[in-house]
Amino acid sequence: MSLDIHLFPCLDDNYGVLVHDPASGITASIDAPDADDVRDALEEKGWKLTHILVTHHHHDHVGGILELKAETGCRVIGPKGEATKIPGIDQTVAEGDKFTLGSAEVDVIETPGHTLGHITYVIPSAKVAFAGDTLFALGCGRIFEGTPEMMHASLRKLAALPGDTAVYCGHEYTLSNGKFALRIEPENAALQMRMKEIESLRAAGKPTLPTTIAAELATNPFLRAHVPAIKERLGMTGAPDWQVFAEIRERKNKG
Repeated sequence: MSLDIHLFPCLDDNYGVLVHDPASGITASIDAPDADDVRDALEEKGWKLTHILVTHHHHDHVGGILELKAETGCRVIGPKGEATKIPGIDQTVAEGDKFTLGSAEVDVIETPGHTLGHITYVIPSAKVAFAGDTLFALGCGRIFEGTPEMMHASLRKLAALPGDTAVYCGHEYTLSNGKFALRIEPENAALQMRMKEIESLRAAGKPTLPTTIAAELATNPFLRAHVPAIKERLGMTGAPDWQVFAEIRERKNKG
């Protein structure tokens, strides 16, 4: 599947993503953090906005929807569980739903925890997932509306995707996430190596995204709650994986 994907910074630390199908001319914005930033990205690429795919209702993901919809007439697709909270929504989707975006088929995975209705969009033919604020590079979203057990289950769904799936996330948090990850698993050689790459990227002003499922499985502590060495370090040997995840999340919350 030949899709063009363009990542660009928005607001303070958000990322916007445009997905363009050259065959049909269709262009989707993954969320709409800021209308001006999305518009500038569209102009830079010479693409016309036709869709907005919403991952969840937080303002820094939906703030630009109405302005962009008024200008372009684009179709807004978003989570069924948050339909009343998403401005301008035209179509709702839920777990297991599929829809077409040009020549690509998009799968919908419900990934609640950060918000109760959060969804992730996966395009298997392009080996790409748009995870919003559920999974970050070396991290995961705060649990604002769900429970730790719910969030852990959502992350396990994403962890089950093919390892070469490219993952686009909603924010540039990777450097701080990595520093925390090293506190949880300092002996992880893959993590140590990855942090050097991340530090170089950020020093050069470059994004650390997209990541991949394989990279996250090897280095992201929130996907590694099952690892015996981590359980032992946390004093939780024998505890259920989701409880270990909850402890890691709580430690991250505290800084």
